[in-house]
Amino acid sequence: MKVHLPVRKAILNRRTYEAPAEGRSTKLRLDFNENTSGCSQAVRRALAKLTTKQLAMYPEYQLPTRRIANYFGVRPKELLLTNGGDDALRVFFDTFVEAGSRILICEPTFPMYRYYAEIYGARISALRYGGKMEFPLDSIIAALRKKPRVLFIANPNNPTGTLLQEEELRRILKAATHTAVVMDEAYAEFSGFSAIPWIRQNPQLFVARTFSKVAGLAALRLGAVIACEESLALVRRAMPPFPVNLAALVAMEAAISDRATMQTYVQTVKKQRAWFAAELQRLNVKAYVSAGNFLLANFGPNGPALFQKLEKQGILLRDRSKDIGPGFVRITIGTPSEMRRLLKAIRKEWNALV
Repeated sequence: MKVHLPVRKAILNRRTYEAPAEGRSTKLRLDFNENTSGCSQAVRRALAKLTTKQLAMYPEYQLPTRRIANYFGVRPKELLLTNGGDDALRVFFDTFVEAGSRILICEPTFPMYRYYAEIYGARISALRYGGKMEFPLDSIIAALRKKPRVLFIANPNNPTGTLLQEEELRRILKAATHTAVVMDEAYAEFSGFSAIPWIRQNPQLFVARTFSKVAGLAALRLGAVIACEESLALVRRAMPPFPVNLAALVAMEAAISDRATMQTYVQTVKKQRAWFAAELQRLNVKAYVSAGNFLLANFGPNGPALFQKLEKQGILLRDRSKDIGPGFVRITIGTPSEMRRLLKAIRKEWNALV
């Protein structure tokens, strides 16, 4: 008996998404912008208190939603919890994107925008950041005249570290009269800027947030979409009834009750980011200004060989040679001891290469 499964063309025409390599836990993980300090101890204590009866129940969202809404300074009906930051992006495709419709992105950027667009059979209009990793504002404004369904902007952008300022956002929102503007703020805590206060005056604006980075909860998958009540009500129609698990909710509440831990982590990242950028400059390596918990650097033609040597030593960086240029790499800012170890290894191997 032959079986022919009716697979969508959009699925057949794309490659399977390859998840990060296994076996990373014992290595120096400076490749996926994780919080290498770990989550608050309050999170572990809260998770340990979960009872068997609680785990046997479907989760309840009203109280956690109220608490996290207060954390972001919005009303509960302006907040939608999701299964991680990736799921916070998927809901926009479920809500606004049909096969053949158009989305707008600016690359290099977070690959999940293109990933979901390909799955949904959308047409992708992709602009490029400039040679100095500047945002192509005028090109974006012009592209919005074609009324794409969704514009995705990572702010700060991953991997360039580029941060849009208020005037740039104001111009985009003025031009986006027929487009959902999604500000992906996975790294907002490190930048000092958020578009959240703008949601009530701009019904086309949606802000996606995650607790994977600043709170160190990547393994538990908790994200959020924030928008004005009327616009978010449309997105809710595309959501399942139980999108977030209980452990993630409990961990989130514990994390925001210990804001000091997150604030300490943010301040450490900012200090280490500036220090490490200066050290790279001393090696004549170009480091781009970043508003995230990472740096984009250009080691030039010898870069790929360096990254391979570091990987053999258990030091993982995110090689971006293929999508940006030979020698480009994104480096997560880890703890002070981790960054000193990385710098020592780079100096040793770099001197041999150059």
